[in-house]
Amino acid sequence: MDFFQEFLHKLYTTFVVDDRWIYLVDGLKTTLFITFFAVIIGMILGFLIAVIRSTHDKKGKLKFLNLLARIYLTVIRGTPVVVQLLIIYFVIFASFNIDKTLVAILAFGLNSAAYVAEIFRSGIMSIDNGQFEAGASLGLNYSRTMIYIVLPQAFKNILPALANECIVLLKETSVAGYIALTDLTKGGDIIRSQTYEAFLPLIAVALIYLIMVMFLSAMVSKLERRLAKSDRG
Repeated sequence: MDFFQEFLHKLYTTFVVDDRWIYLVDGLKTTLFITFFAVIIGMILGFLIAVIRSTHDKKGKLKFLNLLARIYLTVIRGTPVVVQLLIIYFVIFASFNIDKTLVAILAFGLNSAAYVAEIFRSGIMSIDNGQFEAGASLGLNYSRTMIYIVLPQAFKNILPALANECIVLLKETSVAGYIALTDLTKGGDIIRSQTYEAFLPLIAVALIYLIMVMFLSAMVSKLERRLAKSDRG
């Protein structure tokens, strides 16, 4: 009983005193805000890169754009996201008075795009070439065949992988504190610096991330089951 009372007292002094729990709430809002818009950037840019690369692979066109895309993918996938974040903030935008949240959205969005591009590309390349021949027999050119026949099938196949990339992106945003941005992880660190108590703030942050990831993972599993059911139907 004494242990339980002591634990409650620590919870109170850690989170309730001086309304320190607000750091976690505000940090969570920032984390979700960054993740949401980074996902949008990653999906759009990743899709465009995938179309360029798959078009080059299938038609031999867009050689220069394909070269740029390959360089981009090599650099982004070959360097840590935290280093990319620091370069964008302290080097590229060093002389600009730019909002840190915008920098984080841009950095994580550009990083995610490299992985989304390969997911999209693998989905497009997995579609049998017979689909392109079927489109040609219907009088459709390459672009229309991609839009109306190939992309819908590819998108359905890669939905679970895209959803998992969103989960990975959510966790990667935990390094946003490196540019002094008060995200969820940084919020827990601020509480730790004020209370000199590391266990509860960090465990609270970990639990919040775990709950979000478990929820998103459950949604992905449900999506996979529905897609499998529709395929059988």
